[in-house]
Amino acid sequence: MASTEKPVLANYKGRMDKAVAALKEEFASLRTGRASASLLDQIMVDAYGSTTPLTQVGSVSVPEPRSISVSIWDRALVVSVEKAIRNSGLGLNPVVEGQNLRIPIPPLTEERRKDLVKIAGKYAESQKIAVRNVRRDANDDLKKAEKDAVITQDELKRMETEIQKFTDEAVKRIDETLKTKEQEIMQV
Repeated sequence: MASTEKPVLANYKGRMDKAVAALKEEFASLRTGRASASLLDQIMVDAYGSTTPLTQVGSVSVPEPRSISVSIWDRALVVSVEKAIRNSGLGLNPVVEGQNLRIPIPPLTEERRKDLVKIAGKYAESQKIAVRNVRRDANDDLKKAEKDAVITQDELKRMETEIQKFTDEAVKRIDETLKTKEQEIMQV
C-alpha cells in the first residue's frame, strides 16, 4: 500500500493561480473595441493537410488601433487563412493584399457588447469551477492524510482554513478580472 504524504498547500495555490492565468488568456482572445494581436490566437488554419494555429503560418501585428495585419509566409495559404478568419465567429472581414491580410476592426454594437459580456461571464464561471475543484481535491487529500495519521486533526482544520483562504482569494481575483474586462468591453 502506498503511503500518504503530507499535502503541500503551495501546490494547490499554484493550481488556483493557473486558473486565474487561464482566464486572463481567454479574455485576451475576447474582442473589445480595439485591435489586439491576441484576438487571432484561437484561430486554426487548414495548412499542409492539418489544422495549424494562425501564428504558425504568419506574423500578426497591430499597425493602428482599429486594424490588425497578418503577413502570411507561404503564398499558398493566403486563401486558407482568409477563410479561417472569416469563419472564426469574430465578425472580422480580412482584406487580401498579396501575401498580407489587413483586418479592419469594426466598432462593436451595443448588442454584441452585451453578448461579449455574457461570454466573459461564462469564462469566469468556468475558472471559478476549476478553482473550487482544486479546493475539493485539496480537502480530499487532507482528509486522507488525516485518516492515515500523516497529519493531526488540528493540522487538518488549519490547512482546510488555509485552502479556503486561497480559494476566496482566487475567486476574488477572477471577479476583479471579469469586472475589468466587462468595463473594457462596454467602453465605447
